Amino acid sequence: MKKLLIVVDYQVDFVSGSLGFPKAVELELPICEKIEDYRKNGDDVIFTFDTHEVDYLLTQEGIKLPVEHCIKGTPGWELYGKVSHYLNESTMKFEKNTFGSLELANYLQKKEYKTVELAGIVSNICVISNAVLAKAALPEAKIIIDALCTASHDDVLHEKTLDVMEGLQMEVINR
Repeated sequence: MKKLLIVVDYQVDFVSGSLGFPKAVELELPICEKIEDYRKNGDDVIFTFDTHEVDYLLTQEGIKLPVEHCIKGTPGWELYGKVSHYLNESTMKFEKNTFGSLELANYLQKKEYKTVELAGIVSNICVISNAVLAKAALPEAKIIIDALCTASHDDVLHEKTLDVMEGLQMEVINR
């Protein structure tokens, strides 16, 4: 059975835009290499997009994090750098207006993936949220998080998040 790579929210606003941070930029090459490996092996790659509307600042998230980001249709919503070259009409993507994608989880429930790997940003928010949903949707699948392909603006919180994911019986590699 095929493996799946989920590239979580590797978007301009999280890398170099309004919520960008230096470590996010460093993930570009490792994420591209991982996508290439998956595609070369005939495995699946899915992208998630943090997606907000112009009323973002009026939402619960916008009130708690009053920084406009990933507004659909803006340059900040697009995939960052060379990672954007891997998205085309045949590539599956999920737009989500919150941290985790229920639509992605529902999709995964109908699949028989034995391995689901996650890469992208931000580790302590959207990566962990989607990893938990993947584990709930596919409880017998191996859920992998590559520490070289995810980061947070807060290194301490990033390490704690990797610990939590290990505690949830996910495999953290390249730590």
